[in-house]
Amino acid sequence: MGLGHKHRRSAHIVWDWNGTLLHDIHAVIAATNAAFAELGHPSITLERYRELYCVPVPRFYERLMGRLPSDEEWVVMDETFHRHYWRQARDAGLAEGAAELLAARAAAGSTQSLCSLAPHDRLVPLVRTHGIDRHFVRVDGARGPSGGGKAEQMARHLLSLEGVRAEHTVIIGDAVDDALAAEHVGARAVLYTGGSHSRKSLETAGVPVVDTLAEAVETAEQIAA
Repeated sequence: MGLGHKHRRSAHIVWDWNGTLLHDIHAVIAATNAAFAELGHPSITLERYRELYCVPVPRFYERLMGRLPSDEEWVVMDETFHRHYWRQARDAGLAEGAAELLAARAAAGSTQSLCSLAPHDRLVPLVRTHGIDRHFVRVDGARGPSGGGKAEQMARHLLSLEGVRAEHTVIIGDAVDDALAAEHVGARAVLYTGGSHSRKSLETAGVPVVDTLAEAVETAEQIAA
């Protein structure tokens, strides 16, 4: 990718985890359908999931159910989803080329970090299991209640990164929420079609949309201020 000779001007990339670096969409669909089955709702397809997915998650369930889940329903669905998801996530692999891209950027002197809505205490061991933790200057998962958004978390993440300026930062994720988080902190975003959103949905965010992580990195370098 020719990053080595210009690494001093390279973008800082903040990677999303679920659906971006981790190819876990099938585990997500299975866990979502398990949560729906718990309350007697019909299952959904991958296509419908990608069409309707949004954050916060209760709003996504509202789109699927036609109403917001009650507090009691949310507790049941959230617990069921996570129980099924984390059982399967252990077997999910990284997205194609992800490990090589991370290693190449690190070797070239480019910085990158990871910011995810996955629970921090589960995220860190899983990233370490895949052998890629050494490529990040920081890894942050969610430490608060489940179901929140990403903008405030991204703001905290960037504040914790020494020497990283938002205008030189590009967030790579698979959801419109990643683009909104980037806008919130004054960064750029590139969205990847391999995860939770359809291309049509991603294109509503008004940022570059790509089909591979290699394209995402190349685009990030091009748009970094």
